Amino acid sequence: MKLALAGNQNCGKTTLFNQLTGSNQHVGNFPGVTVDRKDGIIRGHEDVTVVDLPGIYSLSPYTAEEIVTRDYLLKEKPDGIINIVDATNIERNLYLSMQLMELGIPMVLALNMMDEVRQNGGSVNVSKLSQELGIPVVPITASKNEGVSELIDVVLRTAQQRQKPKRLDFCQGAVHRAIHSVSHMIEDHAAAIGVPARFAATKLLEGDEPMMAQLSLSPNERELIQHSVEEMEEECGMDCNAALADMRYTFLDDLCAATVVRPHESKEHQRSVRIDRFLTHKFLAIPIFLGIMLLIFWLTFGLVGTFLSDLLSLGIDWVTNLADQGLTAYGINPVVHSLIIDGVFAGIGSVLSFLPIIVTLFFFLSLLEDSGYMARVAFVMDKLLRKIGLSGRSFVPMLIGFGCTVPAVMATRTLSSDRDRKMTILLTPFISCSAKLPIYGVFTAAFFPEYGALVMIGLYVLGILLGILSGLILGRTAFKGNPVPFVMELPAYRLPAPKSVMRLVWDKAKDFITRAFTVIFLATIIIWVLQTFDSRINVVSDSSQSLLAQIGRLIAPLFAPLGFGSWQMSTALLTGFTAKEAVVSTLAVLTGSSMATLPQTLSGALPLPAALAFLVFTLLYTPCVAAIAAVKREMGGARSALFVVFYQTAVAWVAAFLFYRLALLIW
Repeated sequence: MKLALAGNQNCGKTTLFNQLTGSNQHVGNFPGVTVDRKDGIIRGHEDVTVVDLPGIYSLSPYTAEEIVTRDYLLKEKPDGIINIVDATNIERNLYLSMQLMELGIPMVLALNMMDEVRQNGGSVNVSKLSQELGIPVVPITASKNEGVSELIDVVLRTAQQRQKPKRLDFCQGAVHRAIHSVSHMIEDHAAAIGVPARFAATKLLEGDEPMMAQLSLSPNERELIQHSVEEMEEECGMDCNAALADMRYTFLDDLCAATVVRPHESKEHQRSVRIDRFLTHKFLAIPIFLGIMLLIFWLTFGLVGTFLSDLLSLGIDWVTNLADQGLTAYGINPVVHSLIIDGVFAGIGSVLSFLPIIVTLFFFLSLLEDSGYMARVAFVMDKLLRKIGLSGRSFVPMLIGFGCTVPAVMATRTLSSDRDRKMTILLTPFISCSAKLPIYGVFTAAFFPEYGALVMIGLYVLGILLGILSGLILGRTAFKGNPVPFVMELPAYRLPAPKSVMRLVWDKAKDFITRAFTVIFLATIIIWVLQTFDSRINVVSDSSQSLLAQIGRLIAPLFAPLGFGSWQMSTALLTGFTAKEAVVSTLAVLTGSSMATLPQTLSGALPLPAALAFLVFTLLYTPCVAAIAAVKREMGGARSALFVVFYQTAVAWVAAFLFYRLALLIW
């Protein structure tokens, strides 16, 4: 049995999914957390799968998330729908419910956040609401797991008995005549593609081109439908979409008046309004945001993260020395000894030591996200982003880019405009991802020990500024046009849930550790092999005679104008294409350094201007192969992915060259 979980954005859908399945999907207090469908098995029911669909406000295929949800419901034909509704915004949420009911799929309404309704003096007559809608209604509080077991029982019974919604007809007057006349006209076409005639008729009246094409209507039938639309618009005195929306909201007004006692304004909302006077203030909002981010970066790269990273480095060095002594005492083959200590331990250890910095950064970011502040930041940033041709909604994928470019690129599916989506994808790589933190950490420790936090903040700011500049250029050349209007629901401020924060931090830590022991591990061994052997598979006494040196010398001339034209630095950049953390592990392997000695080794090998140019280049050059694959998938072609590779690398080379020349003048 397959069940679909559908609802508006930010209504608690992913929270309910986690309660139903025991899954650890990330829960965020801003719209657009789910950008793709996720499947899970309901606990205690191994034969029942629930699918968490992206949050949407209607079944009109305007955004990628609406397309994902609609395609699944129409083509996969689940056995039942769990429609989760925010009971504190019941009227707006039920607008989607009315459209879902037209699909004729067994459906149960889950009234979420009922604890907040009760706390604020409100109530819902659940039995009357169920009777009026013709579907089962179950009150729940997903965050506290209240009513979830009852919901499971009702959903399974409804799906097994194939109880379809009993009421589908909410219309009257001119809208009623238009829907029913078109329904009769296309009944055979709708049956042929397995879509309910009423749902198809409503979509046709809304001017839904995908549905028009899917039904394969003749020109004569299209003309008759257009005639019905014009007749309805003339009689209603408004356009077709407005008339249909008015029909639904008229019904919902009467329904809520009969079944809902509206709660008074909640303390949470009152508190949110007071806080927003400052955090979304016309002049104070952006300085406050910059101050918060500076504090987070200082704590991450200066006070907390660096202290924990140094402690972990000492532990890794102790384990490495212990393993070195043990292998030496055992008398193991020198080549194998070198592979384990100089290859695996040096490579993985150099990356793992930065785990505390990753964890610290995402701990603070998750606090901001879970509190509801990030939705305000997107709202505040709308005015600035419009100057480069984007809307505030593009800020959410860019913010995710601070963690990883792959989910950031995927998060662009929440953008309704194809122009905005593609432009955001191209600008996202300018946001420095967490995988580059080990590179920044090593080089700042080597060359800027007194100003490490300041240099790291400067790199982040530089990436953002160059992204803005690139956006201005792209917005006036390849992506001319205006961004779509920005509409986003601002959730109430809430205290971050410890479980949700820890889950996000654990997910990021687990992802980092997994990469260290998979991609980085493999890259480390390959680098060690290429560095240890020559083209005749002989062990070399000098790594400059190795296979790796030969490969590095081929591309080294490209970086000579930037001040770091050695084959070692060139090779490290090459391995960074697999994963950015591999740059540090490669340098550790090539120089035979531990994490403690690598900064000292680099400071002796590079002049300061070259080190600055290297930092700028790694900040901006091509994203890793996983990110490029995501770009290819989201933009629909290898040409776009290759453009990102060459465009980012070209920008990186020019920026690094300018910084190198400027640094030479200063130092």
